[in-house]
Amino acid sequence: MNGVTHSLLRVLDHLRDRGDDVLVIAPGTRRDGPKEVAGARIVRVPSVSLPKYRRIRVAPGGVTRIRRLLEDFAPDVVHLASPFVLGWRGVLAAQGLGLPTVAIYQTEVPAYASRYGMHGIEAMLWTHVRNVHQHASLTLAPSTYTIAQLQNLGIAEVDLWARGVDSTRFGPDHRSEAWRRSVAGGGEKIIGFVGRLAAEKQVEDLAVLADVPNSKVVIVGDGPWRTRLERVLPQAHFTGFLGGEALAQAVASFDLMVAPGELETFCQTIQEAMASEVPVIAPARGGPLDLVDSSRTGWLYSPKDLAQMRRHVVDLLGDEAKRRAFGSAGRAQVLGRSWKSVCSQLIGHYARAIENPSPQVTRRSFGIVALPQNPQNPGLPQDA
Repeated sequence: MNGVTHSLLRVLDHLRDRGDDVLVIAPGTRRDGPKEVAGARIVRVPSVSLPKYRRIRVAPGGVTRIRRLLEDFAPDVVHLASPFVLGWRGVLAAQGLGLPTVAIYQTEVPAYASRYGMHGIEAMLWTHVRNVHQHASLTLAPSTYTIAQLQNLGIAEVDLWARGVDSTRFGPDHRSEAWRRSVAGGGEKIIGFVGRLAAEKQVEDLAVLADVPNSKVVIVGDGPWRTRLERVLPQAHFTGFLGGEALAQAVASFDLMVAPGELETFCQTIQEAMASEVPVIAPARGGPLDLVDSSRTGWLYSPKDLAQMRRHVVDLLGDEAKRRAFGSAGRAQVLGRSWKSVCSQLIGHYARAIENPSPQVTRRSFGIVALPQNPQNPGLPQDA
């Protein structure tokens, strides 16, 4: 389960409740997963696994099959979820049929490539991102940082579409002293992390917290880097993948959460922690800039400054009153962000794309890959 999948499932729930007809075209094989989710029919197209992350599949190939599927279904609008490979085929097929498209920018793929050792191709990948989104009728980005990223690439039609959070499922009432004892038997304060155990999440950065007195690092999640991280963080407790009520219980039982990934376009786990009245510490880049109100709901630290991150952890662990105040302010901040309201906004964006299906391409050259930092706010791009 990742942020793209989670948000797509909430959208499918909303469309089902509205009575809409939905077709999902996804990478995979005929043996993969269910044939239907939330009333939506699932069609799998041939795909291959990524070499270093076999659970992630990409679907290379031509446009003809996607065009035929869309032509048979005859949709009013095509939703491109984190488009890159299959999404590129989808936007071209939809454009050939005169169908409006809404592209959801959710993953900073070019920067991920560097994390996985594919150096030297970042500029080429940013060019592909630009091409995908310039062909879409409308692009939606999850944060002000990502809007600035896309605008720097010359993408004209970009709007903000954030994410919702279930503040009933995630709430302080799920805190469990029994669970806390099961992962920190000595009564230590719990520093939590939730997410995929993969290169882009930078979980290894939590090693700087190993010697924080009276603390226990608890890592919730699974992924290709788990074995490596267990070696790097031998004193941490790894729960493996948790979902449903077990995840809500774990998050609510943290004393604070650290989200060290610097490539988060949004970071849903931050909202879930805030809904659980758990203060969050995260780098001042990407989605966390919009989510964490530094010194009120948590702390933002300068990217790569792990000493500063550690100081913020020590500060919060040593001040229970501050932790409670930050946690209370965080929950108050996210209470109005229901999935129903967020998905209703998405329906409005669909309507806009249907009214204006032709993409508006801004002709401009660009030569930047990493956006220059804003001197007034180091987490924001120069022209944000």
